[in-house]
Amino acid sequence: MSSTQVLVVGAGPTGLLLALWLTRLGVRLRIIDKAAEPGTTSRALVVHARTLEFYRQLGLAEAVVGRGLEFTAANLWVRGRRVARVGFGAIGKGISPFPYMVIFPQDEHERLLIDRLAELGVAVERPVEFLGFEDAGDSVRARLRGPGGAEEVCEAEYLAGCDGARSEVRDALGTGFPGGTYAHLFYVADTQASGPVMNGELNLALDDNDFLAAFPLRGAGRARLIGTAEASGDRHEALAWKDVSKNLLERLNVHVERVNWFSTYHVHHRVAGRFRQGRAFLLGDAAHIHSPVGGQGMNTGLGDAVNLAWKLAAVLQGRAAPALLDTYEPERVAFAQRLVATTDRAFTAVTSPGRLARFLRLRVVPRLLPALFRSAVARRFMFRTVSQTAVEYRSSRLSEGRARRVRGGDRLPWAAPETAATEQADNFTPLESLDWQVHIYGEAAPGIADLCQRRGLALRIFPWSAAAGRAGLTQGAVYLVRPDGYVGLADPEASPARLERYLDSRSIRPREASPAR
Repeated sequence: MSSTQVLVVGAGPTGLLLALWLTRLGVRLRIIDKAAEPGTTSRALVVHARTLEFYRQLGLAEAVVGRGLEFTAANLWVRGRRVARVGFGAIGKGISPFPYMVIFPQDEHERLLIDRLAELGVAVERPVEFLGFEDAGDSVRARLRGPGGAEEVCEAEYLAGCDGARSEVRDALGTGFPGGTYAHLFYVADTQASGPVMNGELNLALDDNDFLAAFPLRGAGRARLIGTAEASGDRHEALAWKDVSKNLLERLNVHVERVNWFSTYHVHHRVAGRFRQGRAFLLGDAAHIHSPVGGQGMNTGLGDAVNLAWKLAAVLQGRAAPALLDTYEPERVAFAQRLVATTDRAFTAVTSPGRLARFLRLRVVPRLLPALFRSAVARRFMFRTVSQTAVEYRSSRLSEGRARRVRGGDRLPWAAPETAATEQADNFTPLESLDWQVHIYGEAAPGIADLCQRRGLALRIFPWSAAAGRAGLTQGAVYLVRPDGYVGLADPEASPARLERYLDSRSIRPREASPAR
């Protein structure tokens, strides 16, 4: 048997989280990256609530929140006038233990994950380039080029391509990457500045032929500015900050005192034709790229990593049949396709120079959004959508049943603690085991405890509470929760026989179960 069970190609946030989750589950792996050093510029910025919930399972959430910048509001400006403001803290209350967004620059984010991996004895191998691979049926043989040009063959049981938009793993698979590229050329600049948008909140400004997004950074007067460098993007020579139009900045009364980092880029919207082929998988930007609307890109890749990690570990350790891996692609590709379509429509509306688009963003949006933001229902819907707490896998073969508002495939609802004193004993705390478990809110039906003990399933019984009711949970129902915090089975009848059938039909055994005979 190969000493390497999983070869992870690419050490961005997606590859690092995949490696960290796998390592926590006892999987032997290598993680390589062709860059000699980790990134030193802050590309992706926003960490959403669902990602923080995943990080809480690993004991990372506190570090991310502590090192990042929590911001709880966004502002919309049109032609230099603020027309709407929405507070995130209030609209996310009761939905997640993290009812906000966190600004945590990607370079700092990667260093945190690298440090946690190092604490577990895993180091990123640099610079190591992936050259290609062969799927031998029972393993993969990847050709690698290390420092000094020496080549080697790494044999592993599975290959994970986390190597970005120009993925060499995807090229080796030969899967398509359909989609397109927006005509505009955009700039990104980390700045020291003053003005009304430098308020520690997210600010989006729309104008006749331009737009500006200002993301707050740690430190007074620091912000990441994203805007249009050129409408056509036909110019090929390098642009500098001095070449960017300052009309919208002047209209917003923003004075940029210093530019710490500047770059230009094109925005793409693409989804790979396949996320899996044989023993190879694609994750993150290697599988899907889209506009920066809503800060969804990195968070979606991190969701890919969590989804695949527990499944790989279960199969490698004989706790699930290999067919479990067939659920990765359908669960994640559906969300990626919806996300690309949604962000494409939003980004087109924001940036299109057409008369209709200009009318919508300058006339309709300023009137419509304030009214929507006044609606509690609309605000909570927006939070659930942007935070990715609404992501569900209801059509997956791992999903079964419905108990009141919760269906198989839904994220386990967070039952907020009744008082701050019980904060560490909420229903998300047991998810830190990274294992299958049964949740019951109220009293357990006869036979459930015996079944759980016999099958090695952790049984978590929570007192029935008003918070559980508000979250949509059903008193006394059985919720079989997956290692990633999604509900596999929701059974309002709490039938031991149905729970056992679910486990048997999907060949599921928890980590704590006795070894298979």
